Amino acid sequence: MNALRRARPLLGTLVEIGAAGPRADAALEAALEAAFERLFALQSRLSRFDPASEIARFNALEAGAAIEVGADARAVLEAARGLGRASAGLFDIAGGGRWELDASTLRKIDAGTKIDLGGIAKGYAVDAAIELLRERGCGAGWVNAGGDLRAYGDVELALLLRDEKRGGVRAWGRLRDGACATSRYARASRCTLHGRARLRHLSVTAPLCLWADALTKVAAQAPDHPLLAAHGASAWHH
Repeated sequence: MNALRRARPLLGTLVEIGAAGPRADAALEAALEAAFERLFALQSRLSRFDPASEIARFNALEAGAAIEVGADARAVLEAARGLGRASAGLFDIAGGGRWELDASTLRKIDAGTKIDLGGIAKGYAVDAAIELLRERGCGAGWVNAGGDLRAYGDVELALLLRDEKRGGVRAWGRLRDGACATSRYARASRCTLHGRARLRHLSVTAPLCLWADALTKVAAQAPDHPLLAAHGASAWHH
């Protein structure tokens, strides 16, 4: 079985994509290139930092105005809206601001509303790249986008955690046929000097990276929230 891996700066991090299967290197190389192109297109559409993206253009609107968004933005926004409702606001892409999505029309209700998909779009992008590798006939593959990764097929990835005290990284698990997202969050502690918050790591494993990515924000506030079980996810506090 042939295998190739490539890495490029994308999605605000260094993204590594790997593919394996009984195919020629040229076919695997073409699949990797297509996956990177898919990620670049998603970054251009969904990043609030790109002035031409659908999200940045929405953020620049006045109250009551609307824009038409594409299929990718609709998928992420619908997932975010569902998570926001199911979590009673623990997951919120607009910081309390109000917006409406009707089919492909995204409307701003409050003048100060600004959407940030940073807590869910990277997971969606990882899933999209994985699906493209599957479509290209790659029997196995993986995408590692910083703290968000997913693997499928005969691939097993080490789950690594940054060691804040000693430096470097340490392994804490293995991932096979699934997704994992890791983030840092602040948690107050009586043992913390002067009551300041202590940073902790939280990892969520799930079948899809979109859910793993988004549910880290929920689990950081409600470790046993029923949304985890609803999406086949598990939370790991480090």
